[in-house]
Amino acid sequence: MKGIRKYIILLIVGSVAFAALFSYLLYRSFHQSGPHEQERVFLLPEGQGVIRTAWQLEEMGLITSKDIFRLGVKISGYERKLQAGEYKIPAGDSMHDIMLILASGKVVQHKATIVEGWTSWQIGEYLGSLVNLTGTLDVLPDEGSVMPETYLYTQGTARSALVKRMQERQAQLLETLWLARDVDLPFESMEEALILASIVEKETALEKERSHIAGVFINRLRKKMRLQTDPTVIYGLSAKGFLDRPLSRADLRKHTWYNTYVIRGLPPTPIAHPGRASLEAVFHPLKTDDLYFVADGNGGHSFATTLRDHNKNVRKYRQIEKLRQ
Repeated sequence: MKGIRKYIILLIVGSVAFAALFSYLLYRSFHQSGPHEQERVFLLPEGQGVIRTAWQLEEMGLITSKDIFRLGVKISGYERKLQAGEYKIPAGDSMHDIMLILASGKVVQHKATIVEGWTSWQIGEYLGSLVNLTGTLDVLPDEGSVMPETYLYTQGTARSALVKRMQERQAQLLETLWLARDVDLPFESMEEALILASIVEKETALEKERSHIAGVFINRLRKKMRLQTDPTVIYGLSAKGFLDRPLSRADLRKHTWYNTYVIRGLPPTPIAHPGRASLEAVFHPLKTDDLYFVADGNGGHSFATTLRDHNKNVRKYRQIEKLRQ
């Protein structure tokens, strides 16, 4: 009996020692630095289990053993805590580190930048080129409805959902600026202000000029003068917002609902998506007597109160352009 007892004790001690050794080796392997020498990106699909995840990590060379990873995750109690998403895995991260990253939910944030003055067609083309978005834009956003800025999104975000966020930002900003607008502006609605802001956006890239240009257009609206702005003519010819040729005299005479050399007042819709600066310029225009402006040949514009002075500025601009040819 004593011999059997001794044997059982030795067996128990041996088992405990083996278990302790196994646990130590597992712990060391689970926490030792990984084999990858550069930061990598790992995508954990929705609903994917630990077994498949471990296999993919090993295939990508991010871990040395899928079995140790799977066992380590199970023992750590993280088997159901891994969250779907796209993650950055720093160089040399251990299996333990990777487990914590995949459970953190701190997924990679991608950026989409909408440029001020883009048309809906341009936005559609741009969003269609971003391969980490999903779904299609069956209908382009209404012209002017998107706020141009940089947006963060995660892998697999639907294009339609991202556009909805952009439109909500624009609607919120428009409402705020409308409530704080100057008095006596010749607008009956926010939509009319948005239309003019889109024209201002297309007329100049210089932020310092926008309120001045807005002031000129508002003066012309008050006096029932035609706006006579080339960007509206271009939009009437192509909703893309640009042409592959210069405007011609015939273009300026062609009747479209956007040709402000022909129609009076504002066109029926915005011609682009204006940014905050152009919207603010329209809601708080420069107080000026100017009724005209023309390019000055240096990236800006020359302004004039009378047609006579405006024609002088036009001649100066043409001389500058002629010298450059």
